[in-house]
Amino acid sequence: MKMLKSLGSGAQQALRSWKAILIVWFVMLLLVSLFVLPAKSIMRAGFGSSTITGLLRSGINVEVLSDLERYFVSIVSYLSSGLFFFLILGIMLYSFLAGGLFKSVSNPSQVLSVPCFFRASSKYFWYFLGLWFFVIMMILLSGLLIIGLPVGLISQSENPSPGVLQVVAIIAGLLYLGLLIIFTLVADYARAWLIATEKPALFKALGYGFSETFSHIGQSFLMMLIIMIIVLIFSWLASTIIGIWKPESGGGVFLLFIVSQLLFFVKILLKTWRYGSVTTMMEINKPVIQ
Repeated sequence: MKMLKSLGSGAQQALRSWKAILIVWFVMLLLVSLFVLPAKSIMRAGFGSSTITGLLRSGINVEVLSDLERYFVSIVSYLSSGLFFFLILGIMLYSFLAGGLFKSVSNPSQVLSVPCFFRASSKYFWYFLGLWFFVIMMILLSGLLIIGLPVGLISQSENPSPGVLQVVAIIAGLLYLGLLIIFTLVADYARAWLIATEKPALFKALGYGFSETFSHIGQSFLMMLIIMIIVLIFSWLASTIIGIWKPESGGGVFLLFIVSQLLFFVKILLKTWRYGSVTTMMEINKPVIQ
């Protein structure tokens, strides 16, 4: 069965690409540090080493409230501008590193070297960034049409029925989730085509993504659905573990950091598994059109 073969081959290619995954993990760790460490310094400068909740535990603390007013504007300004910078840089880094990850799973018989990883990342950066932009626009537009429009029309009617609104919202949500899987397949097939073809082109890649997705919609959709369910289960387990862990010592905090980074590494591994599975499915279905 093509789906099972693609999933198995994708898993093998993801494990073989551990060096590429390690590069992505390290770069993303640096990106998060660029935002978290300055924010932590600002909070410490404003409120000291103690937390506000601890200082206010015994009652209203006028000194803390005055410090809060003094540093509130600078904290909000940094968080808003810093978060915007973090998102923009994260999108660009994702588009850059995704080229190396797709290249690392495109040749099962060869382990991609670090220089080749960065060459592929730089070569396909603008193509991957353009694909991300078009796919995000399609996701937002379809969400507006499928969920926002019908729910808005029903809620604005004179006597909206809660039962009808709930049913429409559930049906629209399920349709939208199905479209998200399809758009993910389109984007991944397009990226895999860009890596495989000798003459990459953005709109040709996007067209190939749609063509390949709907030409083999059954196998491809089921494969992506399985991958997304596994990723969602893992994300839920990871967030639960991090959420219930309450370290009370420096060693516990350090251990929590190590565990969280291991979980993040596994998340990148799962994403690479998805890339490898889609690439294998593309190679099984038909040769790439140059």
